Amino acid sequence: MAAKFQVVIDCKDPARMTRFWASALGYEIEPPPKGFASWEDYWRDAGVPEDELGSGPDRLIDPSGDGPRIWFQQVDDAKTVKNRIHFDLGVGGGRNLPLEVRKQRVEAEAERLTRLGATRLQVLFEEGIDHYAVAMLDPEGNEFDIN
Repeated sequence: MAAKFQVVIDCKDPARMTRFWASALGYEIEPPPKGFASWEDYWRDAGVPEDELGSGPDRLIDPSGDGPRIWFQQVDDAKTVKNRIHFDLGVGGGRNLPLEVRKQRVEAEAERLTRLGATRLQVLFEEGIDHYAVAMLDPEGNEFDIN
């Protein structure tokens, strides 16, 4: 039996990261469990100390229920090295479409995410290889690719 899992991303500002990645992935902010007005109320009820509670949204869910839950865990330390794992956002439409169409779609998404706070790093393309991608950084400097 496959294990259920969530992706946990350490960050300084969970609310900002939640808003950015909800838009980038088409995910939704996860509502608190039934009977609780907020996640903070839920965790207080579970006995988590007040100084360990965050504030604002910090969890995302796939509205279709297919993708993993994502939790942005607040930590004090800043990111200092390259990610060992990253998101690849597939927006190009796949190799059944012409490379030029995929390139236009990738570039449009890169521009949209830049307006939301991402930073463009570089184009990932080599002549003769049927692949086009853009490497980016999210608002806290975590690498991700758009292809």
